[in-house]
Amino acid sequence: MTELNANSNATPGVIALPPLIYLAGLVPGIALEFLYPLPLIESPLSHVIGWPLVALALASAIWGIQTMRNAGTDVDVRKPDTALVTGGPFRFSRNPLYISLTLLYLSISILVKTLWPLFFLPFVLLVMIKGVIVREERHLERLFGEQYMRYKERTRRWL
Repeated sequence: MTELNANSNATPGVIALPPLIYLAGLVPGIALEFLYPLPLIESPLSHVIGWPLVALALASAIWGIQTMRNAGTDVDVRKPDTALVTGGPFRFSRNPLYISLTLLYLSISILVKTLWPLFFLPFVLLVMIKGVIVREERHLERLFGEQYMRYKERTRRWL
């Protein structure tokens, strides 16, 4: 972790809050299930797969959020970054919180037993990459320079 000058108030300028982007795909997908049912998986199996995925998504999100808080920086993309976080789950992925949101999205689709949200997921991920992740990466490059570039070289974007 590297601390940044507290006077910096720059933000990455993402197009929307990441949870809202995921909801923009999930909600219409679930709504379509009521209009045109497209089952994904049967009930007992949906719970066997879905609930452990929810637990994994929540546990990894909590770990990532706590790691950011311990580093003294905020999770909210609308607030200035004050530290480059490279520990905890950020050792394995530059975007562990977005992986958590993706796992949660998948687990909800499984628990609701519908394929519809899965059709929207590629678009959600495209918006996340172009509208959030690329902007955050440019922002972090400006703030942390060479240190962020080295982190980027050794740590994958996803997994």
